[in-house]
Amino acid sequence: MNLWMLVVAAFISGALNALAGGGTFVTFPALVFFAALPPIAANATSAIVALPGYLGSVAGSHQDLRPIHSVKVRSIAATAAFGGATGAGLLLLTPAPLFRGLIPWLLLASTALFAFAPRLKSRGPDKPSVEASSELPAESPVSQWRILAPLFAVSVYGGYFNGGLGILVLAVLGLLGLSKMNEMSALKNMISAVLASFSVTMFAVAGLVAWREAAAMAIASLIGGYLGARVTRSMPQKALRIVVIVIGSVMTVLFFSR
Repeated sequence: MNLWMLVVAAFISGALNALAGGGTFVTFPALVFFAALPPIAANATSAIVALPGYLGSVAGSHQDLRPIHSVKVRSIAATAAFGGATGAGLLLLTPAPLFRGLIPWLLLASTALFAFAPRLKSRGPDKPSVEASSELPAESPVSQWRILAPLFAVSVYGGYFNGGLGILVLAVLGLLGLSKMNEMSALKNMISAVLASFSVTMFAVAGLVAWREAAAMAIASLIGGYLGARVTRSMPQKALRIVVIVIGSVMTVLFFSR
């Protein structure tokens, strides 16, 4: 029964990651509660589970991939790879008790940022300059760094703690001036897939992955990610945001109460 609960959680996670992010809010606590894994092992296994879903999401949304202003997709992918590996390395150096204490705060921060990203974007004083940066030449170091620096930061977070990764990526993309949900989701899927590929390799080498649970959940995540990406265009954006915020809030409360 516990294994079936993990499979269902993985399917929902893959679909959520494809739609709006936040799928790890389902798989991470499921691995803690149903598989009784320690937090660091649950985080590493959850990252493994999320990867097929990310890849399925990329397959279903690659036609919507676009550069961010002057920054090309390959530069974004390289930044995600470096950030994911950096974050994974930091996790391997973090003592288990410290990581356990950080979990609810990480969940709270990612949920809050996603919830308030539209308001921050609309009120931010530098929104016009961000829009203007799209007119700068591709070789401009200012425009490149203004885009790549926050993406590197969120990729480090994703490599360190996969929980709420899609939420944070969407929030950052919104703050960078993107507004079309299809294009934001496609970029989010690609960034998540690239950084996760590097981080999970390091987790596997370090022996942190519970492979029995990961194998069963990965297949469900892949199916959920592909189907979720295919139906993204027909889903109301406001409804997706509400679902993710509710899930993130519930998981945050649960981990604070532990």
